[in-house]
Formats: sequence, C-alpha cells, structure tokens
Amino acid sequence: MYKTKLFKLSFVAAFFALAFNGTAQINTPAPSPAGSVSATVGLTEIEINYSRPQMKGRKIFGDGDSFLVPNGQLWRAGANAGTTIKFSDAIKIAGNDLAAGEYLFLATPGASEWEVVFYSDVALGGNMAAYDDSKAALKAKVKSGKLTETVSTLTYNVADIGENSENANIQLAWENTVVNIPVQVSFDETVMKAIAENTVVNPRNLMTAARYYLSAGKDLNQALEWVNTYLATGENSKQFWNVHAKAQILAKMGNKKEAIKVANESKAAAKAYPDGDFGYIKRNDDLIASLK
Repeated sequence: MYKTKLFKLSFVAAFFALAFNGTAQINTPAPSPAGSVSATVGLTEIEINYSRPQMKGRKIFGDGDSFLVPNGQLWRAGANAGTTIKFSDAIKIAGNDLAAGEYLFLATPGASEWEVVFYSDVALGGNMAAYDDSKAALKAKVKSGKLTETVSTLTYNVADIGENSENANIQLAWENTVVNIPVQVSFDETVMKAIAENTVVNPRNLMTAARYYLSAGKDLNQALEWVNTYLATGENSKQFWNVHAKAQILAKMGNKKEAIKVANESKAAAKAYPDGDFGYIKRNDDLIASLK
C-alpha cells in the first residue's frame, strides 16, 4: 500500500513538473522595446507602431559603413519588423495623395534630405532584401534637421498640429537627427455633410455647426442664424457658453456694439452660475476689451 501511494505521488509530481516545464518561460527586457503613438488630426486617426532601438554607443546616421544606418541605404525605420503607420482617412504626405490604410514606413537617410516610403505590403516587415518598388504607395523627399540634445532611443511623434487642425508632422528623432514628414488632412466635406443631416434631427447640433462656421471662417450670417434659432428653443439653451459664442460671431462680423452687449449678458450669467464660470468671465472680459 505504501509503495503504491508513493508511486502515485511520484507520478503526479512528475506530471506537474512536465506541465510546468512545457509552459514556463523567462521574460527579459527587449533590446528594442515596442512603442506606439497615436493622435487625431482633424478627424483623421494616425497610429504609429514600432520597435525602439537604442544608440548603445553606436554612431547612427552618416556616410560610410561605420554608421548603423548609412546615408543612401534603405532602412526599415525601426527595429525588428519595422514601423507601421495607419491612417483612418485619405491624406496628403508632403503634398502627395495617400489613401487611407496601414503602411510599412521605410526611409533612406541623407545628409540633409531623406526619402520616405509608405509601403503597401506590411508583411515585408524588416526584410529589406525583399523590397519591391512597385509596392511603394508613396515616396516623398523631406528635409532633415539637427538636434541640440541627443535622443538615445528612436522616437516617433505626431507633432506640430496646426491651429486649424488641418496639418501636422510625423516626426522621427534619433541620435542628433530629426525628420518631420508633413501631413495634411481634410474634413470640411465630412463636417458639412454632418451639419446638413444632423441639425435637422437635433437642434443642439446647431451650436456645433455655428462654432464650426466661426472657426473655419464660413458664412457668419448663417452661423448667427443657427445660434439665434438654438437660443430661442428654451431656457436650457441659453447657457452662458452658448451666449458667448454668439458674442464671438457678432464680433467677427464687425458688430462691436451688439457683441459687447451679448458678451456682458454671458458674463452676468457666468457670474450667477452656481457651479463656477469655467473661465467665461475672463473670456468675456477679454472679448469686450478687444472691441473697445
């Protein structure tokens, strides 16, 4: 009996040991850890996924074989399987049209100018030997610049988003080099279609439409009409932030006297609001001061 039990216990222990050995693994930090960055420019989602190599005392960009990435040599623009960039909408890269989708991002460095490639076959990964030029969806030349501080780990960013939300830069920085790839997006047609469809079914959208017209410099008379229509729908529509938008439109139309009057109405309502003015007292004061 004792030997039988001992055999069973040994068998169970061996089984678990084999199971453990079959699934256990040791995790260590990756030499080039994964990185990602995403941003919305206008209405377009931009997502970058890449592996981040480090300098580790190496010279990165320059002329000759002593550099990790020699000038004039096609590079996967990252480590491991390279870098992918995804766009939710059609865009322009350095003035050139590029369809929505996911691309492998490749680059050929130069002393002061780089050629960047948006490659349609992401399965290529880091295998530059299998590169097929016919699969390059877009090529563009962009300027490179020098950094005053060293960036030890390859870093991508979506930078310099314009005030009008129509442009930005995809930025690559490593060692003492920075490259900005200009991106232009378009959203006006999409917004205008949404305005036409949604202001009919939901009056609250009138304020969104009016603010868009104000920021985009479109028909201000139409914007004012939408604001007045919404403000007339009831007391709940007359929040001071909506009244302030009306004052902004009037100011941009050149109607200073009426703009000051409406801004004062917004300011008074902001002062009386029990949950705080959210900065609208100052906003109205600033608008009034700019009109005097």
